[in-house]
Amino acid sequence: MKFNKSLITNLTAALLVASSFVVDAQLSSAALYIGLFALSGAVTNQLAIHMLFEKVPFLYGSGVIPERFEAFKSAIKNLMMHEFFTREQLENFFNNEEKKINLSPIIEVTDFSPAFDALSKTVMESSFGGMLGMFGGESVLNNLREPFSQKMKIAIIKIVNSEAFNATLQKHMQSSTLNDDLLASIESVIDARLDELTPQMVKEIVQKLIKEHLDWLVVWGGVFGGLIGLVSSFLI
Repeated sequence: MKFNKSLITNLTAALLVASSFVVDAQLSSAALYIGLFALSGAVTNQLAIHMLFEKVPFLYGSGVIPERFEAFKSAIKNLMMHEFFTREQLENFFNNEEKKINLSPIIEVTDFSPAFDALSKTVMESSFGGMLGMFGGESVLNNLREPFSQKMKIAIIKIVNSEAFNATLQKHMQSSTLNDDLLASIESVIDARLDELTPQMVKEIVQKLIKEHLDWLVVWGGVFGGLIGLVSSFLI
């Protein structure tokens, strides 16, 4: 169960003010000053917190969070683009990911039939096709389909696992153009998502994040106000 710290603080201050009318004269002044100053400090801080999120008529600067939601969105975007998605961050990512790139499983399940069909068509349309016609034509080549696929897989896997291929791949992954494209894509996604925000949503997000901590401002406003009231009761 969560206690409403602001309400408890205000009620405590109000009770001190009320008690000043029923206690003896020696304590009456101290209770009144402590209660009034505590209530003043707590209510003032509570009003200030309320003004962060809500527009109050005739109070300049109130409702600052909803009114400044464009700046809030811009700050989020700048934080993400300048802290998380910098060119250096992308290059580090590619450097780390380079060791994880393994194309062999993809090649193993790739269907090389189109490649064989293209080869078969080329052979049959060449002068060699006429010679094959005497020995069964294109059906003779079909016997080579499976061996061709296996040989192609082995050859391609050997290529993609070579140092030269990986060096070239890494070079292109780290190229300025790729990074620029990635940065532009990331920025467009962030813009699209931030455009979905409304002033009300921004207000609720910020309010939810800091409400619990802001309530302590009311408590400490009451405490320090009460201390000032206690000192004042001896001076006035």
